[in-house]
Amino acid sequence: MLRPRITPHQLGHQHQPLAREDLGVLCWNTQKLTLNPEFRLCLAGLMQRFPTSLLLLQEAKLALHSRLQLEGWSYAVSPNIQTPAHLFGVLTAGQCAFDEVTALLSRTRELSFATHKSLILTRHPLAGGEQLLVVNIHAINFVYHGLFHLEMEQLKRELLDHRGPLIVAGDFNVWSRRRRHYLAEFCRATGLQQAVMEDPHHIKHYFRQPLDFIFYRDLILHSATAINTDIVSDHNPIYARFSV
Repeated sequence: MLRPRITPHQLGHQHQPLAREDLGVLCWNTQKLTLNPEFRLCLAGLMQRFPTSLLLLQEAKLALHSRLQLEGWSYAVSPNIQTPAHLFGVLTAGQCAFDEVTALLSRTRELSFATHKSLILTRHPLAGGEQLLVVNIHAINFVYHGLFHLEMEQLKRELLDHRGPLIVAGDFNVWSRRRRHYLAEFCRATGLQQAVMEDPHHIKHYFRQPLDFIFYRDLILHSATAINTDIVSDHNPIYARFSV
C-alpha cells in the first residue's frame, strides 16, 4: 500500500493508556460534514449519551492550517484528498496515548482515474501493558471485486503480525454478495468477530447490504447499537462498548 503524507497538526496531546474496563468506540462516515456546526453539535451530544474512548470517522474534512475542535483529544488522519485549504480522509481520535500511527492508501484508484481510498492503523497502550491495534477503514469502491479483495489481502498482511486486542471498523462498501464473502474470509483469517448491532435498520444499506461494521478480537463486547441521527449524514453512526 502507498503511504500518504502526514501533516504536523494531525496528532495532538499525549494522554494516559486506555482503561481496560470500559472502552467505547464510535464509528461514523461523516460525508465530509466534520466542520459543519450541526454535525459538531450532534457529535457532542452523541459522545455524552455514548461514552466514547475512540472516535473513528470516515470522509472527515479538516481545515489544513488549524486543529479539529476536539478539545483534549489526540487525533491522527490518513488523507486521500488535499486542496489548498482542506484535507479529507479517515480520522481516529482518542482521549488516550497513541504509541504508533500508520497511514495507508489503497494501491488502486477508484474508477481508475479518481482518488485512492485511505485507512489508518493506530496502536494504543492499555493499562496493564498490552497494546490495542485499531484500524479505521473506508474501503475502496467502484472497482472490480478482485481489486477489492486484493486491498483486503494487503490489510490482512498488516494485521497478522499483531498479537493482542484488535478493532477493525469503518465503511467497508460491501454492497454485493461477493464482497461480503471476501469480508467474511478476511475476518476468519484474522480472528475477528462482528459486533452485531441493535437497531440494525439504522445502518446505511446499499442493495440491501449494510456498509458499516465494527469487528473485534480478544475483547469482551458488552453492547453495540446503530444510532439514528436523521439528516446529519447519509450514514448513521455505529457504537460498541468493550472491555479487555
